[in-house]
Amino acid sequence: MPDKTTEQQTPPAGEPRTIKKYPNRRLYDTSTSTYITLAEVRQLVIDGVQVQVRDAKSGEDLTRSILLQIILEEEAGGTPMFTEAVLANIIRFYGHAMQGFMGAYLEKNVQMFTEVQARLAEQAKTITPEMWSQFMNLQSPMMQNLMGSYIEQSHNVFQHMQEQMNKQTEQMLGAFGIKKR
Repeated sequence: MPDKTTEQQTPPAGEPRTIKKYPNRRLYDTSTSTYITLAEVRQLVIDGVQVQVRDAKSGEDLTRSILLQIILEEEAGGTPMFTEAVLANIIRFYGHAMQGFMGAYLEKNVQMFTEVQARLAEQAKTITPEMWSQFMNLQSPMMQNLMGSYIEQSHNVFQHMQEQMNKQTEQMLGAFGIKKR
């Protein structure tokens, strides 16, 4: 059991905040020397804090499992982000030759979308209510530029993914002595 008398420690810059998971399913934040809930881990993630969840006994990295648990709870309550069709399509990629590419593609697209959202939030700070109504109109050049940039980046990521697949296919076929026409 952790010692509650230790003073709060902040992880060094760039290091993830370590959270230990005990067999009783409790989560212990080593930075604050307190037990925290899954909702509090969620808030840390939302706040941009990098977290790493470890099994208290074995030291096994449980971060992905905890993040998936948070997503599952979010999907079960309120308005889900993923439709059944999207979830089914994601499942279909497991074990498929494209699995690695799909993960990278989704990761890059979510990162680009996050960057667009951050730029939008930054630009929104200087917008008056009148400008805001114009901005929300899809004819707004600012909105078109942001979405155009996102779509172009998404297209580039997909094109890069296709090029990588073509190279790997050529290498694989070449190993069998087959040349692509």
